[in-house]
Formats: sequence, structure tokens, C-alpha cells
Amino acid sequence: MFRLKKYLVVLLAVMFGAISLAGCSNEKQTSKQAQKQSLLIYCGAALRKPMDEVGKLFEKKYGVEIKYTYGACAQNLNQIQVSKEGDVYIPGSLYYYKVTKEKKLSDYKKDVAYHRPVIAVPKENPKGIKNLEDLSKAEVKIILGDKSTAVGKVSKKILDKNKLYDKVMKNVTATTATANEIVVDLKMKQGDAAILWEENAIDTEDIKAIQIPEDKNMINTIPVCVLNSSKDKELSKKFVDFVVSSEGKDIFKKYGFKTIE
Repeated sequence: MFRLKKYLVVLLAVMFGAISLAGCSNEKQTSKQAQKQSLLIYCGAALRKPMDEVGKLFEKKYGVEIKYTYGACAQNLNQIQVSKEGDVYIPGSLYYYKVTKEKKLSDYKKDVAYHRPVIAVPKENPKGIKNLEDLSKAEVKIILGDKSTAVGKVSKKILDKNKLYDKVMKNVTATTATANEIVVDLKMKQGDAAILWEENAIDTEDIKAIQIPEDKNMINTIPVCVLNSSKDKELSKKFVDFVVSSEGKDIFKKYGFKTIE
């Protein structure tokens, strides 16, 4: 009888242990499933529309959560350096990739599309702006991106190239932190003209784009970079490769970008 009781106690202990292990295993599996993979992407604010769509498509295809931080290129770069966190950086100019490479923040990148500057004016174009030279006319209010933005840097280069910088700067009434803010200011008639990315101008109903001739323009390349701070570089590379794939480029084309083939 004693042996039978002892046997039953041992049997119950084994069964309880097995149930506990199974419970722990199920908890670990559930916890693992709950921890969905994610990527933190720093992106130029002017690229929000195509990148939002690219991110949703990537999430749908691969089950990876895409978290964006949109802002001025220099601000994003500063955040990357300070936080030492993040997986991918998508600025509006190759200049910023060169900086990340020099600072050993990234060593893998691919190019997706061009940022082509245009002169943007309210649809009515009340001051009759036709070319860069008109930006220096008296009583023309100009809005430019500030030096922390890719569009601000390229605006200065264009004006310097055409020997108009000092003349146009006399007419600048506002500078903005992002290209999107230029759009808002023009729509609110806060200025008569601005230098803006073509895709931002043609995608806005109340704004008209005036082309800048090739020989007077400065066209930027949009890079997509894997950050060395990424905890999953292979997944980050997969995202970069997806952005520059035919699917990703088709989305950029949809929003008025000329892609790099």
C-alpha cells in the first residue's frame, strides 16, 4: 500500500512537471509571437507620401512593423547620432549619406529616385514669376527651406550657381524646416514663390510648378541607407532592397518622382 501511494505521488509530480513545462513553452511561444519584428526608419519629410505606402506594402508582405520618424534631414541625422538607434535613413540628398559614411553611421546604401527642384508659386501666380531671375524682383516675397533641409541646401546651390543668391535673399520673408511647410505657406499666400521639389508642387492643387532649365538646376539623388546601429542589418537591407525594387519605384512614380533605373 505504501509503495502504491509513493508511486502515485511520483506519477502526479511527473504529470505536474510536464504540464508546467508545456505551460512555460506555450507562454514563451505566445510571447515570441507578440514581439513582432519592427524597423525604425528616419525619413525626409518630403518623402512621406511614397514612403508611407511603401511601408504598408512591406508590412503586408513580410509582417514587419515599420515605424517612421519624419523630419528635416539634418535633424534626423542629429537624432541618429545622439540616440545611436535606428535601422534605415532616407534623406533627400546624397550629401547626407556622405556625412553618415564619414561618421561611420552607415556603409550600405542604394539610390531610389531624383529630387528635382522647381520654382513653386500660388496657382494664380500674382507676381507673374517665370524664371529664377524673377525671384530677385522688387516686392516679390520668397520662401526657402532653411539650411537644415535638403531643399534649403539645394536652393542655395542653385542661386549661387546662377549668381542670384544675394539678390534673392533680400526678398526672403520666411524659411521653413521642411518642404511640406513651404507648401503650406504658399497655399496660405504667405509668399509669392519658393524653390521646392517638383513632386511636392505637382501634387498640390493650389500650387503651380515652373521648371528650372537643366543647365541652371541642381538635381539631387535620394539614397536609402542601412544604419550601423541597426540590430537586424539583414532585415534592414531587405527593406532597402524593397524600396528600390520595381514595386517600390512604382510607388515613387505614382507620386511624381523620376526613379533611378
